[in-house]
Amino acid sequence: MGSRTVRMGHLPAPDSGVVMAENHIPPQALSDIRVLDFTHYISGPYCTKLMADYGAEVLKVERPDGGDMARRSGPFPDDNPHHEKSGLFLHLNTNKRGITLNLKSAEGQKIVRQLVREVDVVVESFRPGVMARLGLDYESLRSMNSEIVMTSISNFGQSGPYRDFKGSEIAFYGMGGEMFTTGVAEREPLKMGGDVIQFQAGATAAVATMGAVFAARLQNIGQQVDVSIMETQVGSIDRRMPLLIAYQYTGEVSQRQSLNSAGGYPGGFYPCKDGYVELTGGRVYFSRIVKMLGEPEFLKDPKWYQPGAQQDDDLKAEFEEFFYPWILSRNKQEIWMAAQDARVLSGPLNTIEDLQNDSNFIDRGAFAEIEHPKAGTLRYPGRPFIMEKSPWAIRHPAPMLGQHNREVLIDLGYTDDEIVSLRQQGVI
Repeated sequence: MGSRTVRMGHLPAPDSGVVMAENHIPPQALSDIRVLDFTHYISGPYCTKLMADYGAEVLKVERPDGGDMARRSGPFPDDNPHHEKSGLFLHLNTNKRGITLNLKSAEGQKIVRQLVREVDVVVESFRPGVMARLGLDYESLRSMNSEIVMTSISNFGQSGPYRDFKGSEIAFYGMGGEMFTTGVAEREPLKMGGDVIQFQAGATAAVATMGAVFAARLQNIGQQVDVSIMETQVGSIDRRMPLLIAYQYTGEVSQRQSLNSAGGYPGGFYPCKDGYVELTGGRVYFSRIVKMLGEPEFLKDPKWYQPGAQQDDDLKAEFEEFFYPWILSRNKQEIWMAAQDARVLSGPLNTIEDLQNDSNFIDRGAFAEIEHPKAGTLRYPGRPFIMEKSPWAIRHPAPMLGQHNREVLIDLGYTDDEIVSLRQQGVI
């Protein structure tokens, strides 16, 4: 399996996820599932990462000429780009073994067919039609393994008029309807940051894949799972679902609203002594806000609680004359604790440094320190959830490009001379 050294920083409690050498790990939930992984970038690798981190044996297949495109995506330790040091790749491919294969070559396709007979699941994220052109579509794989589950992750799904279209994070966000409601009311729509859609699609694909695996084992049937990244957004809980339901009931299209104005005052993000905090006030929670502020006498006046008070600009200005000096003189932690005591829905806007030093997450084992032979020891995000009896664990770091070629091919019956020949031919 190659290098598996994993160093411990803070050792979490046994039931909060385990980070240790593979031979010390209790049985994991998915340890009897074998996965052949033809995915790249984010959504597909996140799907298979979730399975690998809970015990599945995942074999990642990459192109010999550079591998997964995520290897070229930052961040990189010390800002030094290197295909073995991409933070994105390292995070998304923990616990996987890795081989390189030229899938366009006859010998590469032969090796895949041998591997397919030994696995439960194939996950791929090529454009629709690519696997068929390679002779590796679902019908072909099923002829070799009748109970195989094949999960295909693509931009718009395996069918329909959009199936061959390219996509991107901002395109999915816009087409999913959510972007129309985000941003400042008087300006154009604005996409929220990050690659949330890709990760959400990967999580959806993992759940769908496991459902198909259960069906294969309980009903002795294999099937293809078609995951459209776009469609994971249409019904997403990230504001889309409530807005879709609202439209069904009223026929009204939700509009963008100005920052800190949607639900009355105070509501939204506010500056403080050492950064920003988020607070939810408005009419329903205004009495709690007053308690948080120390119950100043002027806020006990009935005028603050009359219908329409939250839309009164003069009252809002009077409130903010007191509120801003109060919040600007306190730090995030002080404000958050005061809000918690008053039962105000709130939270600090953490920087990454704040987050990784937060004692709550450290105590729960939410991070893992993993040693990689090229990237060194880095802190990674840990488990997404805790399973008491069958824990999440880091058994080994993400594979180096082609790290397990010889190991896998020897298991398939290839000799060392044949492996050298495959490398010379550009098959591996």
